[in-house]
Amino acid sequence: MTAAENTAAENPVAGGAVPALEIKGLHKSFGQAEVLRGIDLSVAAHEVICLIGASGSGKSTLLRTVNLLEPVSAGDIWLSGQRITAPGIDANRVRQHIGIVFQAYNLFPHMTVLRNVTLGPVKALGVRTAKATEEARALLARFGLDGRAGEYPDRLSGGQQQRVAIARALAMRPRLLLLDEVTSALDPELVAEVLDVIRELAESGMTMLIATHEMGFARDIATRVAFLADGQIVEQAPPAELFTAPQDERTQRFLRRITEAGRL
Repeated sequence: MTAAENTAAENPVAGGAVPALEIKGLHKSFGQAEVLRGIDLSVAAHEVICLIGASGSGKSTLLRTVNLLEPVSAGDIWLSGQRITAPGIDANRVRQHIGIVFQAYNLFPHMTVLRNVTLGPVKALGVRTAKATEEARALLARFGLDGRAGEYPDRLSGGQQQRVAIARALAMRPRLLLLDEVTSALDPELVAEVLDVIRELAESGMTMLIATHEMGFARDIATRVAFLADGQIVEQAPPAELFTAPQDERTQRFLRRITEAGRL
């Protein structure tokens, strides 16, 4: 980027602080279908924002646009003050700073757990293999997988595979971690072990944007909860406020259905 573009990319907010993530006027369409319709969201460093809403509300698409896996139709995104939707931006370099974990674990089946975790740091960041291995083993131990480094993914449970996927994302030392319904593909008895890992990350200060159907978890872990409907953030507030006294009628209706289903 030129010096002028770098200056323009700076996006300070009140008080001079620069958000870890800033989204303004974001639109995303697939053909005639408008999936995101003017998203505005600011995430401060060390915040945990949980995105809730019905399937099809735009949560996953929002995460994919933040990671530049989907080009935006309109609007802008800043990461730590840099406009990552600027023309000519190197998406691969941006993704080195944004970790993302999907519902499907997407581990390389022909590689061991250790190789899955070290591949990115060695190939993309230029970390020495010995150093990457040391850090990977520390991450695996942190998540209760220290005895699994030499295993292949198909030898692991779904919960273990998802923990490896999270470790792989963290091995890239991201500024921001995106989690897209990471427990949706798991059997109920495996959900808790993955949520425990995310809870530990939140307590350690990791900045996270999380799409989730786990309402109780969002209530416990989030700094703020944002409710999406029809591609818009209808309402956002601290969980104690949003879950007990939602202001918008659509939020009230959604939470009433969730409560009746016994999920909150």
